[in-house]
Amino acid sequence: MNERAMCPGSFDPITYGHIDIIGRTARVFDEVVVSVFDNPNKKHCFPCEKRLQLATESLRSFPNVVVERGEGLLVDYARRRGIKVVIKGLRAVSDFEYEFQMAQMNRAIANHVETLFMMTKPEHSYLSSSVVKELAGLGADVSEMVPEIVVEAFTERLDEGWNGDSGI
Repeated sequence: MNERAMCPGSFDPITYGHIDIIGRTARVFDEVVVSVFDNPNKKHCFPCEKRLQLATESLRSFPNVVVERGEGLLVDYARRRGIKVVIKGLRAVSDFEYEFQMAQMNRAIANHVETLFMMTKPEHSYLSSSVVKELAGLGADVSEMVPEIVVEAFTERLDEGWNGDSGI
């Protein structure tokens, strides 16, 4: 049996917290599809193509992980890809409240997709893409939070005049 799972997100940018959840998921499932979605409620630092590139490079060490662009409703996307399990990482109770509501909504729309929650490791529980973007925009060293390729991408954005505040 070929068991597949999806780890969806905007990954703006991918952090070591994301990589931890994806890597642990890759140990449980035969294939993990990391789906990079645009979130209309977020001001993205990096365009989707750049986020895809950063995620692909950051996840190269996992042979059973595929990175691709997600489009449309998550459950419709999962159905098109034949995926029945969505993995969502949780850092805190506040994450659970939001993700629980989304999982219930997804289940109401399409009951063929199960959402499973995975707790982040304690050393990553403070990490969020939003906080990393804010710190990087202020010139802080974020090399302990994200892969080197992401640090380099932030440096490029800063060289372009990005101040951590302006999205694309």
